[in-house]
Amino acid sequence: MAQYMFLLFDSEEWYDNLTRDEWQQAMKLHGEFAAAVEKAGARILGGEALERSSTASTVKNREGAEPLVTDGPFIETREALGGFYVIEARDLDQALELAKLCPSGNIEVRPVMPTSEDAAPPA
Repeated sequence: MAQYMFLLFDSEEWYDNLTRDEWQQAMKLHGEFAAAVEKAGARILGGEALERSSTASTVKNREGAEPLVTDGPFIETREALGGFYVIEARDLDQALELAKLCPSGNIEVRPVMPTSEDAAPPA
């Protein structure tokens, strides 16, 4: 089984007027997604929701200079990273099918790179 990172991107505007009921409904949808992943024979290895991008800090490493720390995200976009899942799936095809079930506006699916001592270098 391979591992895939699902990066969940969406507009943060929905936070602005979010009611308790709407939050609970969103969490219910993520619970249903988790059940669908298990039913497909895959596994969620981890994942979290993230606070708004306005709470972010960015550390930019610069060659020959001290790292620069700034408030906020590095890139201005209309959509922000709102959470992630790490999924163990049979292959990319299964990971993409599962991503279609994920309740988020946009899901970037990326293979997790093996970094153990015996892993082959990336091609």
